[in-house]
Amino acid sequence: MIQKNFTITTEAGLHARPSTVLVSSASSFKSDIFIEYNNKKVNFKSIMGVMSLGVSQNSIVTISAEGVDEEEALQTIEETMLKEKLGK
Repeated sequence: MIQKNFTITTEAGLHARPSTVLVSSASSFKSDIFIEYNNKKVNFKSIMGVMSLGVSQNSIVTISAEGVDEEEALQTIEETMLKEKLGK
């Protein structure tokens, strides 16, 4: 398992559009991927799960991946965060 912390920089946090972009990115991988915020951990492939966290701007989240393509998955998620200006 690998994991990485991200600071959410988008003004509205992880609302519907950014959550959809990130979930779509994560869903293309076989690995189990999770996001953790405020001691709550949800499946990063679930739009409802991600939105239920209520992640706001400047929040720090931890994204973890475990499986055959975990490194590629986390790298792609990081690239998506940077490209879409959602986090760093």
